[in-house]
Amino acid sequence: MKHIKLRDLDVARIGLGAMGMSHGYTGAGTDDDQSIRTIHRALDLGVTLVDTAEVYGPCTNEELVGRALKGRRDQVVLATKFGLISHTGRVGGTDSSPANVRAAVEGSLKRLGTDRIDLYYQHRVDPDTPIEETVGALAELVAEGKIGHIGLSEAGPGTIRRAHAVHPLTAVQSEYSLFTRDPEAHVLPTLRELNIGFVPFSPLGRGFLTGTIRDPGQFDAGDFRADNPRFTGANFQHNLRLADQVAAIATEIGATPAQVALAWLLSQGDFIAPIPGTRRVTRVEENAGADAVHLTDDQLARLSALPPAAGDTHNAAQMRMMERG
Repeated sequence: MKHIKLRDLDVARIGLGAMGMSHGYTGAGTDDDQSIRTIHRALDLGVTLVDTAEVYGPCTNEELVGRALKGRRDQVVLATKFGLISHTGRVGGTDSSPANVRAAVEGSLKRLGTDRIDLYYQHRVDPDTPIEETVGALAELVAEGKIGHIGLSEAGPGTIRRAHAVHPLTAVQSEYSLFTRDPEAHVLPTLRELNIGFVPFSPLGRGFLTGTIRDPGQFDAGDFRADNPRFTGANFQHNLRLADQVAAIATEIGATPAQVALAWLLSQGDFIAPIPGTRRVTRVEENAGADAVHLTDDQLARLSALPPAAGDTHNAAQMRMMERG
């Protein structure tokens, strides 16, 4: 698999998001053995970037990833996130206070079974803690060798610049796909200017761009998509037509819709490493295959010209936690 640089961090350009193995999409239950096989298969295919977070589960996803990487830790650029669980007694919302950063990293290191986290993200910007204080605490962890690189998730350009002035950021992680184009206006130009890598999560539109979602009633009660704005009502029907256009290009080139959606993302810059998530070996094999998919200039232009998806990406409370400017 081809590699790219997130600033100075070398990664295969298609990673693996582990969240769905134990969080968010688990209405039908979980299967840790299957998930571990999927992680192992991803590594065999050349995937190096594996992404998790403290809040997934909570905590159980880090434990799962830690078990899967036992004996293979050095093959992986291991990323996790902090800030949506408070260890300092703060009630609700976010907590990126220096004290919480310290507490969170120790828990993640233990659950992951490692002495270092390669890429440590603030999961959401904390309005009650200046970003300079948070990054200052993270810089101390870099100096101590507990983390290798610093990242932010769903941060806007102003926050990115302030953080980067304290300590160089290696990556920003935000939702980005043919379904979610928000970062193109301001975030991506900022990252290009500052030489910061970009890690799109949900690069397949939470499964919509795979072409396998045809009925909003197919989600189990525990699946957060069951009441997600993009997967309900008139929004669903609009977005289904968008997914069908991706599928049409896939038919043209003999690829799958998921591979086309990932190939389009990869074409947006050599500083971008999407992290499609899956629990299944067959899906991780399909996603890795996007590395070899070539889209013509005409096909790229047609994909880029598709209308935006209808509906917000999250519910109202979650949307307030993301910087969109």
